[in-house]
Amino acid sequence: MTFDRRQFLQSGAAAVVALLGQGCALSGSASSSVLGFTSVPATLRDAVTVPRGYVAQVLYPWGSPTGVAGAMPAFARDASNSAAEQAVQAGMHHDGMHFFPLGSSGDRGLLVMNHEYTDEQLLHTDGVTQWTAEKVRKSLHAMGVSVIEIERRPEGWRQVLPSPYARRVHGNTAMRIAGPAAGSPRLRTAANPTGDQVFGTFANCAIGVTPWGTYLTCEENFHGYFGGPKEAAARIDAAQRRYGIVPGSQWAEYWRFDERFDITKHPNESNRFGWVVEIDPFDPTAAPVKRTALGRKRQESATCTTTKGGRVAVYMGDDARFEYIYKFVSREKIRQGTDAASRAANRTLLDDGTLYVARYDEGGRGRWLELAHGKNGIDAAAGFASPADVLVHARLAGDVVGGTKMDRPEWIAVHPQSGEVYVTLTNNSQRGTPSRPPVDAANPRAVNIFGGILRWREDGNDAGATSFDWDHFALAGDPALHDAETRYPSKDADAFGSPDGLHFDSGGLLWIQTDISGQDIGKGAMTALGNNQMLCADVATGRIKRFLVGPNGCEITGCTSTPDRRTLFVNIQHPGERRDDGTGEPSSAWPDGTVPGTVRPRSATVVVQRVDGGFVGT
Repeated sequence: MTFDRRQFLQSGAAAVVALLGQGCALSGSASSSVLGFTSVPATLRDAVTVPRGYVAQVLYPWGSPTGVAGAMPAFARDASNSAAEQAVQAGMHHDGMHFFPLGSSGDRGLLVMNHEYTDEQLLHTDGVTQWTAEKVRKSLHAMGVSVIEIERRPEGWRQVLPSPYARRVHGNTAMRIAGPAAGSPRLRTAANPTGDQVFGTFANCAIGVTPWGTYLTCEENFHGYFGGPKEAAARIDAAQRRYGIVPGSQWAEYWRFDERFDITKHPNESNRFGWVVEIDPFDPTAAPVKRTALGRKRQESATCTTTKGGRVAVYMGDDARFEYIYKFVSREKIRQGTDAASRAANRTLLDDGTLYVARYDEGGRGRWLELAHGKNGIDAAAGFASPADVLVHARLAGDVVGGTKMDRPEWIAVHPQSGEVYVTLTNNSQRGTPSRPPVDAANPRAVNIFGGILRWREDGNDAGATSFDWDHFALAGDPALHDAETRYPSKDADAFGSPDGLHFDSGGLLWIQTDISGQDIGKGAMTALGNNQMLCADVATGRIKRFLVGPNGCEITGCTSTPDRRTLFVNIQHPGERRDDGTGEPSSAWPDGTVPGTVRPRSATVVVQRVDGGFVGT
């Protein structure tokens, strides 16, 4: 690769030096304080493990009341809560989240988080041997988004109950569809012939935060909830197959009890999912809005930054094997501020702009290829009858222009000082296998079970640019097993695999979270990596240190911090995820018990702080 890795490292070091000059980034007055904690070992311990001098406390587990006044049902340990109760309780499988301060002290704020999917065996008292309409409703209510109010008290962070901000947005919440695809024939249904309204958001994974202070939630694996009779699969068109919408392959039997999920009766309903959804966390009366200008895909991440010209750029991944990385750049400039007037002034900013797909070329250079009707071969002859078709079928448009097929692009993070962009490529066990795409410069490993982190810098340090430099920050794995294929940015990097969540704090520390599948944790090539973990990287030096290890079977995903960097919020998703051990029992009882099988494990948010009150990660 001709692009020099040192350019990235030097720029990161310069950013740290500049920040130190401002006296606000790091604990103490010297860069030696970066990553000053003692790395925790890889472990299969069924608990949350943090470094010496730190403490982790559970804040908001599945089933906790959200805080809606007059509707705060307690969690029923036997899963007997009704669908109506679940609609005002914490959802399952916490994922991406963000802390929005209330006031200037930093001691109060809104914690907004996604709930990605459901474990139906845990959600219902008797599992789903037999589905019912009530179980479908409860399942839909257990996904989506929570908005809760929290405050820092002498005894630690606590939820404010009740709260005027408290809100659940879930799979039955009414919301608008906006942008160029709204109202198009692809989005019209019998229930909504105008194609501009829809019930629900679900399969919510990574997130974004706009410069004007709203929350973006991403609809990822929505396809698994649409189904129909298996024999109808032969009638499904190529576009639906490209998105995995195939009767008989669904994960949940919603279609039997909620007709809108039946592909054979309502083929356009699935086109109304797979979008970025904007939510105003400060206004519980505001309808969420699906922003179609950002394109439809198995949406992973909607990371926002600002171009040199004052417009918003949104980076997005599509979390599936051989899918693409995208960027949207708004046409209009941002109205500065995060108050109610600024949020109102920017309410249509994400409805008009340019969508691109990334191509990573040999030699460390790349380009953003425009996805627009009538350009780059995207026209009626290629199957796109209108601009709306391009957005509804963004994957197919990416095929036409020749975007680079990636190894499951997931979370994207932008360095707060240098502007470098980092993306996790979680893994791809099919790369280079027969009939599948071969390796390439950006995806250099065949049967890539460990994944890695790729990064780029836009030309001119401008997020609005259409070309960039790129390199690999890390090719993950266990060096003891695959030394020739594993590459970390320095010798001071702890090993990890399947990177997924990614977050820069305001000081420029990069938090990396992993998602090794439950059946692979502690086995085979993953043996030495232990349970899923969160690491902290100093990108200026390449040091990566293991900061937190989660309980059995979990994924570590979702990370945000308070503005003063003295509190880190981390999500523990699906603890106890069943392994291939023949028992069928969860492998964990966290956080309510210590013996697997005695209580239902619960996804939860944990609060991580230094005992001495210092900056987390230093």
